[in-house]
Amino acid sequence: MDIYGFYKGNAFEAYEYLGAHLTNQGTLFRTYAPNAGKVALVGDFNDWTDEPMKPVEDGRFYELLCPDAKEGMRYKYRIYDKKGNFIDHCDPYGYGMEVRPGTCSVIRSIEGYTFSDGEWLTQRSDCRDKPLNIYEVHLGSWRRKPGFVPHENGTPPLDESAMSAEEIRGTEHWYSYAEIADIISDYAVEYGYTHIELMPLAEHPSDESWGYQITGFFAPTSRYGTPKELMELVDVCHKKGIGVIMDFVPVHFAVDHYALTEYDGTRLYEFPDDEAAYNEWGSRNFMHSKGEVRSFLQSAANYWLSVYHFDGLRMDAVRNMIYWNGREYLGENRYAIQLLKDMNSGLKARHPSVILAAEDSSSHPKVAAPVFDGGLGFDYKWDLGWMHDTLEYFQSAPMYRTRDYHKLTFSMLYFYNERYILPLSHDEVVHGKATILQKMNGQYDEKFPQARALYMYMIAHPGKKLDFMGSEFGQLREWDVKREQDWDMLKYPMHDSFREYIRELNRIYITYSALHYDYDPTNFMWEDCESTDRCVYAIRRKSAEGDILAVLNFSDWYQFDYYVTIGEEYEAELLLDSDDQLYSGDTPHGETIFSRTGADLDMDIPPYSGRLFLLKRK
Repeated sequence: MDIYGFYKGNAFEAYEYLGAHLTNQGTLFRTYAPNAGKVALVGDFNDWTDEPMKPVEDGRFYELLCPDAKEGMRYKYRIYDKKGNFIDHCDPYGYGMEVRPGTCSVIRSIEGYTFSDGEWLTQRSDCRDKPLNIYEVHLGSWRRKPGFVPHENGTPPLDESAMSAEEIRGTEHWYSYAEIADIISDYAVEYGYTHIELMPLAEHPSDESWGYQITGFFAPTSRYGTPKELMELVDVCHKKGIGVIMDFVPVHFAVDHYALTEYDGTRLYEFPDDEAAYNEWGSRNFMHSKGEVRSFLQSAANYWLSVYHFDGLRMDAVRNMIYWNGREYLGENRYAIQLLKDMNSGLKARHPSVILAAEDSSSHPKVAAPVFDGGLGFDYKWDLGWMHDTLEYFQSAPMYRTRDYHKLTFSMLYFYNERYILPLSHDEVVHGKATILQKMNGQYDEKFPQARALYMYMIAHPGKKLDFMGSEFGQLREWDVKREQDWDMLKYPMHDSFREYIRELNRIYITYSALHYDYDPTNFMWEDCESTDRCVYAIRRKSAEGDILAVLNFSDWYQFDYYVTIGEEYEAELLLDSDDQLYSGDTPHGETIFSRTGADLDMDIPPYSGRLFLLKRK
């Protein structure tokens, strides 16, 4: 490793030097602890007794070759401060950790798995002008093995400290990465998703953190298996034509002292003062001005893309990097902003076809613009404004929707400032917010037609798509990390037909190119954004292969004698009616629901419904 580049914050492969590396002579351990008094290695291979590590390079790195240290053995670094006090830390660059509540690093190999996704990687794209339909998943609560009964406190009433990783996984009934690979990839294919986005998989001690409070930035969580099993999951998805994106957390880390916190007896990774060191989530902020921190984060990001063949990273809480602790009045954090630019540029140089997406609630300009054009270098930014306005609109009573009509047109006033993803994510189905279906105004039977219309609007609106697991079949219970999704809801016709509707909507989205050219202003036009009293909207998406027209009625009454001008040179074909009886609507399947008068398309539109048409030149 280029030590000078590491200190300058230029490293992207520091994990190849630091950490625990299996060799023919044993395992070679290296750690960076510049302010330590001394460092020792303890583990299964030396009966957890001090084995001094030798200072190397400039004396800030420590190294030891252990002939008896084998794959699967646990270890920690015993780091002494200048006063002789010590804390046992897991390896910041370790490739594996034991299952919680254990806190040790585990020697793992990242060599030996042979990927078979060469053709996928060659053809991979950032989907700028292609469909990007993301299915966001928390791996441990999507599905669990049959027979799992959740306990009230979410964990089995057992002494986990005396159990092996396999025994703990058995009591939780988690699928391993390898076991779930075919199940989840087949599901994504069947229901029309192009990518799966996995919530953070880097090791974390608390299930309730959802993976965002990390202790092992290079260690796939052992809840679901080994690094090679995770490689198999990604590889299987690629064989099925499904991309895999991972949630990445470059802002903060867990407060646990066995991990990064005060790693070498000083605040090595975090700020020296508490006001800057802690954030709204109670975790520690990375000090992004330090070169070794920048190299750590850049190397972690590159590690997941290089070693595991992930197709992209969704970076969490970018606002908290743009502004100090996310507070605009404190000003911009120019060090963190520069890190984002350097990291994104370096990742795109190494992996041009990956997707880099920012979860950013700020109005900072050019988040999703190239660095050479003054941007932060992301490919996409989550459109949280669209999400909030849209969900507020559908939560409101129909009598107020004429007043709020332009909440649904406002997004197009700023849409071309960035390249947006439209997210209905995990954040919107927790903490008393209700699920997407439950947010719809009215009683149970009224929620489904509104949700069908909402998703048609989402598909018709420019921007790539993201939906959280369970929403596709109308989950009613808020997401709980301790339980799998309520798949038994599919025995009820309303939920089963809703998922069939989403499948058909996704199929249409993937099939028709007019829905893919999101960032070309000539691709979109409002055919009607002025029918305020009717609460009707008409969106047209254009392409040489044919246009897509969406006509949407979000009011609670029939809209009779509605027409939209499409041009005499176009013929219209109905692709999808959200009120079709196939999807538990009221309109008989196959019924003619529109007519032509010259250049106009005429129809009566049922309450809470939408129609998608294909318009082709005669």
